[in-house]
Amino acid sequence: MSPRILALVIALAAGVSMAIQGSINTRLGQVIGNWEAILVVHVVGLATILILLFVFRIGKGDLGRITQGPWYSLIGGLLGVLIVWGVVSSIPKLGVAVATTSIIVGQTLTALIIDHFGLFGLNPAPFTWLKGLGLVLLAIGAGLLLG
Repeated sequence: MSPRILALVIALAAGVSMAIQGSINTRLGQVIGNWEAILVVHVVGLATILILLFVFRIGKGDLGRITQGPWYSLIGGLLGVLIVWGVVSSIPKLGVAVATTSIIVGQTLTALIIDHFGLFGLNPAPFTWLKGLGLVLLAIGAGLLLG
């Protein structure tokens, strides 16, 4: 399997996981509260990554170099909290399909901006009218799901 195909399969699996996780987290939030569910999600995630890193030794072993990264690379945890909160807050009101599609439209718009300007040290990928059309069609699809 080519690296590009593998990356697409991994991205697809991440999308499947996001829809399932959003549904499960929303259900937990209905039982214990949204902020409490967010805490549980991150504690379980922390436990999982600790096991992967320190029991199974998965990783590069370069955790000590954390201070060498740019300052903004440390806000991923904060963004993770905001993402989970957004998911568990929107799914009960919109449903899984509409909420997830809206999230994807926001992700895609932001990704196009990041790509175009090469933000966060990434290689620039210029914006094109085809990418813009793709975003518009994605947004139209999200609108159709509202009906």
